[in-house]
Amino acid sequence: MSKTNVAKRYAEALFQIATEKETIDFLEAELATVKEVFQNNQAFLKFLHHPKVEADKKKQLLNEAFQGFSKDVLHTLSLLVDRHNEAIIEDVATTFITLAQEARGVKEATVYSVRALSDAEQQEIQQVFVKRLNIKELKINNQIDPKLLGGVKIRIGNTVYDGSIKGKLDRLERQIATAN
Repeated sequence: MSKTNVAKRYAEALFQIATEKETIDFLEAELATVKEVFQNNQAFLKFLHHPKVEADKKKQLLNEAFQGFSKDVLHTLSLLVDRHNEAIIEDVATTFITLAQEARGVKEATVYSVRALSDAEQQEIQQVFVKRLNIKELKINNQIDPKLLGGVKIRIGNTVYDGSIKGKLDRLERQIATAN
């Protein structure tokens, strides 16, 4: 089973517990902190991934680093260490955060453009996709992509909406190739 599927199962189990206990928002905030620590601290990651470090020492480090966090989060982290799945902790956190946002009707979009989008342009994209996807809110993360000739490419979950000039040219080229 792939790491992504394993991470998804852990996140879904933790989400189910959070739903039953009505602690989704609380756990989401804690897991956002966990994710940030894992993204920004390479020494921490090296220690956790080192095969010669005993599981007890890894769990002790996690308990110290995330002291005061809920038992559910700490137990999940310990369980991941016990099962030698330290490498997917960040993925579990990301998946949980996505599940929590979807439960509130919120989705995240990465919008690739040649230049930074103005607030008005971001607002327009939000309005279009809120209606199209029937959600309450769309959070936009604008990424500059100099490879695009113009237009925008939008990734929401696993779906890509390609409104870039390069994408349109590629589609036109495929149409011409299949017509001959």
